[in-house]
Amino acid sequence: MGRIIYHVDVNSAFLSWEATYRIHHLGAKTDLRTIVSAVGGDQEKRHGIILAKSIPTVKYGIQTGEPVVQAKQKCPELVLVPPNYSLYNRSSKALLRLLGKYTDRIEQYSIDEAFLDMTGYTTDPVQTANEMKNRVKKELGFTVNIGVSENKLLAKMASDFQKPDRVHTLWKKEIKEKMWPLPVEDLFYVGHATKRKLASLGIHTIGELAQTDPSILQSILKSHGLTVWRYANGLDESKVITEIPENKGYGNSLTTPYDVIEPALAKLYLLSLAETVSARLRADGMRAGVIALSIRDWNLRFYNHQITLYSPTDLTTEIYAAACRCFDELWDQTPIRHLGIHTSRVTHDDTRQMNLFDTMDYGKVKKAEQAVDALRKRYGQDVIKRACFLPSPQDKRPEIDHMGGGISREKRTVDYSKEDIL
Repeated sequence: MGRIIYHVDVNSAFLSWEATYRIHHLGAKTDLRTIVSAVGGDQEKRHGIILAKSIPTVKYGIQTGEPVVQAKQKCPELVLVPPNYSLYNRSSKALLRLLGKYTDRIEQYSIDEAFLDMTGYTTDPVQTANEMKNRVKKELGFTVNIGVSENKLLAKMASDFQKPDRVHTLWKKEIKEKMWPLPVEDLFYVGHATKRKLASLGIHTIGELAQTDPSILQSILKSHGLTVWRYANGLDESKVITEIPENKGYGNSLTTPYDVIEPALAKLYLLSLAETVSARLRADGMRAGVIALSIRDWNLRFYNHQITLYSPTDLTTEIYAAACRCFDELWDQTPIRHLGIHTSRVTHDDTRQMNLFDTMDYGKVKKAEQAVDALRKRYGQDVIKRACFLPSPQDKRPEIDHMGGGISREKRTVDYSKEDIL
């Protein structure tokens, strides 16, 4: 038997995790998954967007990502619950622990998705996938879809077939029957702009794309045309990456709790990462000469960009500024799943070249940042934090963990010990 890859995807993750928590810990009689409900925004102010929705919302045309006020107009009886990112993180970790009982080759693609390399771990891929799916439902209380195939691309395509609580295969021999009839926009890397260009060529299904001369696609879409042609034919050799590779040097990265589409929020995460990286540099008496930004988007794509600094630095402000510049030059507005800041050309040299365009006193800023480092080391990371990391009362964005590179843990008194997950 050849290569076997699973893609595990939690059904309506945020809503499912909230529903499971309410049933198991609060004794709720109504399952949010069975009624017209959604996670997102402020229930009173109707502010924000829909982050996750139940299956019954389909008949009202409610979409993930649309404004709450618009969703309420479609269905005034829509039950809204606020996001609970601490709960989501714990639920995600519980899922990964269970999946780890089947294989040690796991790539967390997002907070509610993972790829598993099951090669050599099963002789009956479908039976094992069903066993895994049923265990998740029985032991953790929520449901998943599992796609099974020879590569990551086809496994993820398979997991998007009929939901919820299903196992689907998409072997290469099944591509023509199961994948080619689908609309072309269902394929990875085919966004709205690409869809329009393909439509101008008379290409409306994945099968039509697969059978198009790749040289024609390349002439219209450049290298992107060859990529989508390969995907339409089920060609993907990417490996399940158990650890995201980092550049040599100091770095930190995070997987966002949901797709990031707002540059302002992405840059808050970058500031969190910059604080962590710069604090480590200062602690070791090092400076970095090159700052690199890495992004992983929802299309399984990794890409990065780096900037060489005029003079090596260990300052949060300068590392953050460089990361933001990389971000502005690199990001193509594709929703983001993962962000990272990495450094290279690190040195112990404490000399700093004079720059005619310096707008700050390096020595004073470094002393201020070192003072913050000392306070945090003595009294804890939360003794001092930037105001921008505090949750805004006007919106429901997550509180950023300013030194952990992620979402902060909420302080709650509820006992979460049941099943060790929620």
